[in-house]
Amino acid sequence: MNSGVQLSTGDSQGKPPVVLQVVPGLTTGGAERGCVDVAVALAATGVRTLVASAGGPMTRELDRAGVGHIKLTLDSKNPWTIWRNADRLAEIIRDEGVEVVHARSRAPAWSAWLAAERTGARFMTTFHAPYNLGGSLKHRYNSVMAKGERIIAISEFIRSHILENYDVSPSAIRVIHRGIDHAIFHPDRVTQPRLIQLAQQWRLPDDRPVILLPGRLTRWKGQLDLIDALAKLKRRDVVCLMVGSDQGRRRYRAELERRIAHHDLGSVVHLVDHCSDMAAAYMLSTVVVSASREPEAFGRVIVEAQAMGKPVIVTNIGAVMETVIPGETAEIVPPCDPDALAESLAHALSFSAEERMQVAERAMAHATSHFHKEQMCRETLEVYRDLAYGPR
Repeated sequence: MNSGVQLSTGDSQGKPPVVLQVVPGLTTGGAERGCVDVAVALAATGVRTLVASAGGPMTRELDRAGVGHIKLTLDSKNPWTIWRNADRLAEIIRDEGVEVVHARSRAPAWSAWLAAERTGARFMTTFHAPYNLGGSLKHRYNSVMAKGERIIAISEFIRSHILENYDVSPSAIRVIHRGIDHAIFHPDRVTQPRLIQLAQQWRLPDDRPVILLPGRLTRWKGQLDLIDALAKLKRRDVVCLMVGSDQGRRRYRAELERRIAHHDLGSVVHLVDHCSDMAAAYMLSTVVVSASREPEAFGRVIVEAQAMGKPVIVTNIGAVMETVIPGETAEIVPPCDPDALAESLAHALSFSAEERMQVAERAMAHATSHFHKEQMCRETLEVYRDLAYGPR
């Protein structure tokens, strides 16, 4: 963690608060990434911090930073498991002297809220998505995220969603945009051997532009729309990489494969599984696409691509207008519109070297100025301080 992340913590005796974050697991995802980043930032300031989850590869980062991890089945939605987890979390809060409990997802939030109610710990949440409201039962399930004394919204779009759908005082909400690690997502940080290794792994030809759509394989991410747009583009001299795990959605993967075959795009479109070196993936790309059909709560991929100096094409839905400068760092298209997407692809692929350089400079400056991991952590730590020592 950058040493610039600083927090003045402590009560009148100078004792810093103990913070417990709860997430379902630590495998992948925005909530998980934010949890780990903030936990490491807390540890760097000397604040005792804990994370409870079902575990996963990201726990190694916590271990390296000296952050305590408690393994619980917090990824379960079973009511009995949620109740048992609440008992265990209450024990942890009492034993460890936890003062702030921060929930980042609904199932663990119910356990955390029950535990905080029993122990008197301060409870807060982060809204990482505009959760599907569904019927009254689903709305009730979602409502735990609105029970926090403080609620972090990861965009103004999410803030509006909360106020429109839940009985929450505007004063309880803090908008904190997600930040990225510019020590990772910067062109100068990606070495040539990493690029060569990934290009060989994906068998990329040297002389073809690369269109990149990062994101797990799920219908709302718009992979089908991009395939249809490529068919309309009518170019066989490009490569399109759809980078992301299907997370068990085998039928959707099969549907994508059928659509690719239908348009005879087998030599163009490649479904690539999870990539552990996304910075190198962005560097190999010519243009990055986010074709989401449903609102993005923030859109980390869009920010990462801009930080790497890449032109991006994004659908005009969700928080996109908070993360790009239309016409300068990104082209905006309507969702579910392959014709508009094909037109924007043709334009982005036609950029001259000078135009590409100008876009890169604007995009990198925008991402660096507004979406820094250090800034996100600093603002989150300030919420902890205010909550721990402020009035109830």
